[in-house]
Amino acid sequence: MLSEFQTYLSKSGKVPEDKIKYYIYWTQRFLKFCKYQSEDINLEKITQYLDSLEADESIADWQVKQAADAVITYVEQFLGKPVKPSIKNEAQSAPTGKLSEPWRHTIGETRKAIRLRHYSYSTEKTYLGWIGRFGSYLKDRRPEDVDGDDIKNYLTHLAIHQRVLASTQNQAFNSLLFLSRYVLKCPIDNIETVARAKKGTYLPVVLSKEEVKRLLSCMDGQYLLMAQVLYGCGLRLSECLRLRVKDVDFGNGLVIVRSGKGDKDRSLVLPETVRETLKKHLADIKEIHKKDLAIGYGEVALPNALEKKYPQAGKSWAWQWVFHARKNSVDPRSGKIMRWHMDPSLLQKAVKEAVLKADLPKMASCHTLRHSFATHLLMNGVNIREIQELLGHKNVETTMIYTHVLRDMKNAPMSPLDVIMKEER
Repeated sequence: MLSEFQTYLSKSGKVPEDKIKYYIYWTQRFLKFCKYQSEDINLEKITQYLDSLEADESIADWQVKQAADAVITYVEQFLGKPVKPSIKNEAQSAPTGKLSEPWRHTIGETRKAIRLRHYSYSTEKTYLGWIGRFGSYLKDRRPEDVDGDDIKNYLTHLAIHQRVLASTQNQAFNSLLFLSRYVLKCPIDNIETVARAKKGTYLPVVLSKEEVKRLLSCMDGQYLLMAQVLYGCGLRLSECLRLRVKDVDFGNGLVIVRSGKGDKDRSLVLPETVRETLKKHLADIKEIHKKDLAIGYGEVALPNALEKKYPQAGKSWAWQWVFHARKNSVDPRSGKIMRWHMDPSLLQKAVKEAVLKADLPKMASCHTLRHSFATHLLMNGVNIREIQELLGHKNVETTMIYTHVLRDMKNAPMSPLDVIMKEER
């Protein structure tokens, strides 16, 4: 097979003659990595292979790029297999058996419909995951035979038998509603008859100002900077990770959140405390970006269809991630090798470790810093409507939850325990 690939490279003229032997070398290593099982070749395997090369300090960045070009040429052009996520990644199906071919086709059609509407990649994964589980739930039932009752029965099954949270059931509902409207074209009548999971009232975990100081004192480097931005601006974790260089306005002291929850933009004050550190961080990132460009990388994914309108914008400095990933990877949508933003699990892990080091007796997370930001603003006398705008809440009722956290204990009734203890004195 490799000899045929070598002949293909020579005849196609896609690779200089003096480079063909290197393409064969990297491809041979890849096949060995896959244990010569051609049916297992997919985007996940390619990514794992390139990750293994990047982890090898003896292999230079330009060699990793050459290996990537070699493998993608072999898989896409020679084997004729499009580089795309495996069915497992695409569907994230339930563990109760494999999906049938009709359901795989339906998931592919759903993906096209999602991308046509420019939904985020995280939303795409979530929707396809629920549709995969729905297909497994229906077993042998074909997608074209699905009706509104099947969807209602599945949602009721989640609430009654699997006892999922209300937010989880709503997530499944939105996924299947998209499927029924834009792919299967089947109406869901009497949706109110679906048994809904009960939605409880939960007060958010909030750190005191002193606890925030203790938490931040147990962090350092890039993770400390990100935690400071989360708390100082009240950002959601996803909003922090998706910040681009152009969204940080040092001149006006602002951070611009683009397409936040509800696809809304908003501006926030950039804390004075982090400005110099953030400038230095961006200077370091810029040097990495220059090196990426020098070896043929340096591109990032652009929102919506901007990459078609501005083909070179993805390599410009303004569009780079403020908090980027340590290494390049294969983009799951385009199949291109580019740099993504940091994986959220890395910051989540760093915050969790800091909570333990600071010996905080609370179940604090990255989102706790956002809750603390809102509560501390209330303590400082900031108007609830202004806090609503800063948090990007659609309704003020959502923001009002922080007033319950900040209940003025001076006006609260005295505990009966305190009453009887005072009487004894």
